[in-house]
Amino acid sequence: MANLTLVYGMRLLPADEVAAVGEAPITLKNGNEAHVTMHLLEGSREQIEAQLRMSLDAFFDFYPEI
Repeated sequence: MANLTLVYGMRLLPADEVAAVGEAPITLKNGNEAHVTMHLLEGSREQIEAQLRMSLDAFFDFYPEI
């Protein structure tokens, strides 16, 4: 299996400060562009951590071959 790269980003902000979340662009070596869908998790630290764990598990369920 080829080596893979997981692209992600995280930032904590006050919940009432976020107005919109868009896509993040990625430029590939071949000149093509890809996009990363940004996700929004809200709650206490414990709630965010639990949601993040579930999201990560679900993400890898999309790729059972790896």
